[in-house]
Amino acid sequence: MMKFLFLMIFMIPLCFINNMFWMVQMMLMLMMFMFMNISMGINMYNNLSYMYSCDMISFGLIMLSIWISFLMIMASENLNKINNYKNFFLFNIMLLLIMLYLTFSVMNLFMFYLFFESSLIFTLMLIIGWGYQPERVQAGMYLLFYTLFVSLPLLMGIFFIYECKNNIMIYFLKFYNLNMYLLYFSMIMAFLVKMPMYFVHLWLPKAHVEAPVSGSMILAGIMLKLGGYGLLRVLIFLQEMSLKMNIIWIIISLVGGFYISLKCFCQVDIKSLIAYSSVAHMSIVISGLMTLNNWGMMGAYILMIGHGLCSSGMFCLANINYERLHSRSLFINKGMMNFMPSMSMWWFLLMSSNMAAPPSLNLMGEISLINSLISWSWMSMIMLMLISFFSAGYSLYLFSYSQHGKYNLGLYSFYGGVSREYLLLMLHWLPLNFMILKIDYSMIWF
Repeated sequence: MMKFLFLMIFMIPLCFINNMFWMVQMMLMLMMFMFMNISMGINMYNNLSYMYSCDMISFGLIMLSIWISFLMIMASENLNKINNYKNFFLFNIMLLLIMLYLTFSVMNLFMFYLFFESSLIFTLMLIIGWGYQPERVQAGMYLLFYTLFVSLPLLMGIFFIYECKNNIMIYFLKFYNLNMYLLYFSMIMAFLVKMPMYFVHLWLPKAHVEAPVSGSMILAGIMLKLGGYGLLRVLIFLQEMSLKMNIIWIIISLVGGFYISLKCFCQVDIKSLIAYSSVAHMSIVISGLMTLNNWGMMGAYILMIGHGLCSSGMFCLANINYERLHSRSLFINKGMMNFMPSMSMWWFLLMSSNMAAPPSLNLMGEISLINSLISWSWMSMIMLMLISFFSAGYSLYLFSYSQHGKYNLGLYSFYGGVSREYLLLMLHWLPLNFMILKIDYSMIWF
């Protein structure tokens, strides 16, 4: 695992050489294919080096991180064209990727906390440095304070576990059962805010609306998955407490997911709508994780990866429209089918994945999660039906509103889709729909 860390560290000087914008991207792609070829066991840590290692959960999420970072550079071509501090931008992305890589591959719970919080700094710099509106500072503050407010209890909890058990290696913690209320809440809350759970989700739409396209992609693609990854790791040694308390989170998430789905129909800002749909998807992931059964864990993992690719692709689509029309309002982004018919196909493909149509990973994840929740309690069926129905509803609402209808007469002229944009969308959609062929890898690890 150290070899990839060194590869990323030695890529940093490339960011500061002129005319190397695409070279960094190519190197990331090379790294992605190198990483795909490492030998993986199913349910144990391997590729150990120092305190870094990789198991099946880490493997998928690290791969997603490298892939999304590579696509972020591809989506930010505008930044290269107008030379908006592009060297610093690449440097920022590389540091963010290093932090995410370390978060997923580290085995020590305290080091995990350290990198988990460090990734926040670079996301904040992306939003404040390259965002579009003046409100981005306020959005950055929301992001920072929501996350930091609950992360101090997490740090205290980790220190407490070390004091009690003299050990904070994630692998060994599964042999313990810590039956304490305060510890349970302090360990769980940081991840629930990061997911984000309903009631503590307000930072997410704000951050998405103000972030540049690359910021939105990394936020939707990876940052929300940090919470899910953390929960997968800590729920193992909090099982007895979880059996008592998890019903709270499941109820909040299921009802909240339904409310958020309704809220999506009220949005007029494309980015805001996609951000709220992320909250609705993550609420099902939280519910599935909290049931603590096999289906739930697997479904949450698969849906996290599927949602990472799908949501990131939708933000790319929103940005492609924004670059043409300089507006994200649904009132202005109308009738795009008349202008860019081939782009409409990509809108359709990504929207269908968003509403969990086959053969996307989202479908597989949602089937597993629905299985896990209904086996936990048949009552959850009511909310699950509503969430599934409305998720198809707001996806269709966004598609029909933006693609059909009479286009805005204020539009003067703009260029159609560029091959780079079609490639970018294809690189989101293909892995999302072809990984279903190798779904057994994701299903076996647990």
